[in-house]
Amino acid sequence: MSSFSPHLSHTLSSCSLRPIKASSNGVPFSKPKSGGPTILELPLEKIRRPLMRTRANDPEKVKDLMESIKQIGLQEPIDVLEVDGVYYGFSGCHRFEAHQRLGLPTIRCKIRRGTKETLRHHMR
Repeated sequence: MSSFSPHLSHTLSSCSLRPIKASSNGVPFSKPKSGGPTILELPLEKIRRPLMRTRANDPEKVKDLMESIKQIGLQEPIDVLEVDGVYYGFSGCHRFEAHQRLGLPTIRCKIRRGTKETLRHHMR
């Protein structure tokens, strides 16, 4: 083992450290595949929730998610549709509410671009 230490210290001293861009819970942002979704942190107030009034969240699930997010951060981004620069959230309702109730300003989102026709389809 003693022969390993000098090699390790030489290896570490020759490494260049570069900052890693990561979301608020430390998970690195993913690079989008060609035409695929992008993972970004978005301010909660920038995400419209058009179906929020028609669906009720399970308060116990929101409470459990709040505790989990406090301890380990958000593990799965919410899905967001971007149409003409406006963001619409149709899934991740419990995660979204948990972030709101925790007073967190942003949430990690998987963003995919869509057309107005795609938006109309989600509104049905």
